[in-house]
Amino acid sequence: MDVQRLDGPRLNSLSGTTKQLVIILHGYGADGADLIPLGKQWQQMLPDAEFVAPNAPQFCQNPPMGYQWFPLNVTMQGVVSTPQERWDGAQAATPSLDAFIETELTRTKLEPSNLALVGFSQGAMMALHVGLRRTPSPAAIVSFSGMLLGPDHLDTITAKPPVFLAHGSVDEIVPFEAMSLSQQALASIDIEVTPYIEEGVGHGIDGEATWLAGEFLAKNFI
Repeated sequence: MDVQRLDGPRLNSLSGTTKQLVIILHGYGADGADLIPLGKQWQQMLPDAEFVAPNAPQFCQNPPMGYQWFPLNVTMQGVVSTPQERWDGAQAATPSLDAFIETELTRTKLEPSNLALVGFSQGAMMALHVGLRRTPSPAAIVSFSGMLLGPDHLDTITAKPPVFLAHGSVDEIVPFEAMSLSQQALASIDIEVTPYIEEGVGHGIDGEATWLAGEFLAKNFI
């Protein structure tokens, strides 16, 4: 099992007292600095939360910049890696992310019920993949422009946190249809899903989705 130590940019709690932990997972070819600004936008809603955005364990080879959670074949037509390749990649990346989560919970002296996972694109795939298989369950998962990997492996899901799914209606990388397919799969195993369609938005996160996701996190933290 290849477990790599992860780290990335952090934001301390605005209140100075840490009661929640939000781990933010970046997309393919990016890094933690790309998404830590989400934490800055949520600090007023979540003044007791620490935010951390780890860099993924692998350097991205295509294009040669940033990091990747696992290899992806991305073309002008979007992600063309097979479902099995994505599943295998997420499985291989899981030990490093799980180890990072455990380290952060220990460092902050927080219970898993005070943890939320947030991800964009490939990071959203990882947030769902890992968060839905953690015991005890995290408080919530937020997926921006992602998808549930391995819908034929629903029997491996052990946690049922509430999930917020946001997706651009004209996403050119991860098809918009991935949102409804993910929602249907999660609903079939009684996971509460809050969907939000970013009308006219491509592969990105608009201001309304950011705001609603922050409200969702605040509501679901104990």
